[in-house]
Amino acid sequence: MQFLHHLGLDDMKHLRTLHFIDTVARIGSIRKAAEELAINSSALNRQILAFEEEFGVAVFERLSRGVRLSTAGELLIQHIRAQLSDFSRLRSQIADLSGVRRGHVAIACTRAALPLFLPEQIALYRREHPAVTFDVQQRDRSSAEAALVDYSADIALAFEPVQHSAFQVLASIRQPVIAIMRQDHPLAGEDWPRLRHCLEHPLALPAQSAGVRQLLEIGAAAIGATLSPTIECESAQFLIRCAQEEGFIAFDIPLGIAEDGLADHGLVARSLHRRDTPDGNLYLGQLKGRTLSVAASKFVDQLVQMLER
Repeated sequence: MQFLHHLGLDDMKHLRTLHFIDTVARIGSIRKAAEELAINSSALNRQILAFEEEFGVAVFERLSRGVRLSTAGELLIQHIRAQLSDFSRLRSQIADLSGVRRGHVAIACTRAALPLFLPEQIALYRREHPAVTFDVQQRDRSSAEAALVDYSADIALAFEPVQHSAFQVLASIRQPVIAIMRQDHPLAGEDWPRLRHCLEHPLALPAQSAGVRQLLEIGAAAIGATLSPTIECESAQFLIRCAQEEGFIAFDIPLGIAEDGLADHGLVARSLHRRDTPDGNLYLGQLKGRTLSVAASKFVDQLVQMLER
């Protein structure tokens, strides 16, 4: 373990090795990691073996179909990802000194923010800072929080509920559950349709892990009913198309809906009556205690201002 005390951010050779180890740990295969890194798999394996010899403990367990982190490797990988994150932040700060903002922002994001909100925000940010790159990962609530913990994401946009103690909430916005249906649907004329009336019609529902589904389950339980979807899917676009094609009722939150676009396809969006279904919250957050890069922190500032408006 003495090796870690001599490991510095200015040591580019060690940083490269740490990046290699992180890639192998993420992919679970030395061969596939070598393909992604564009290096020879034998050379990559030698680098890892040399590191393990100096480290004094095996980082990976070699399996018949790849590798997995050893117990010591599980501990080490958090240290590695924290160091790589710190180095990325340092590079971003140095780039800012020259007046050119560079950097990379990784976002774990609920599906509702993908079609409209996030593309608009990234485009707005990149008009001022075109050298900044983005990695956007669609994640459900639990995996979005896990992505912060393992440093695969800098920030997360997660919809109800946030459960992890390491999730630091930076901003939140209330979101009612929206019913989406054809303009000729029997409930389309109601401004605030009741959930019990929706349950009398065929439903196209998101997967059970989705926050919207959880809010619907809460509402149904409160009136002594159960949800019996005709179709379930993780894709909101698919569910909305089902509403268009077969007259189902689909559900989403306002952040993921362009009402003008719905009207073009003969659909309407109606907020469910709040007496039946509670509002949810969309949370913007980061890993508690982590210092973000300049690029990521400035993007967070933009998102916070937008959500607060």
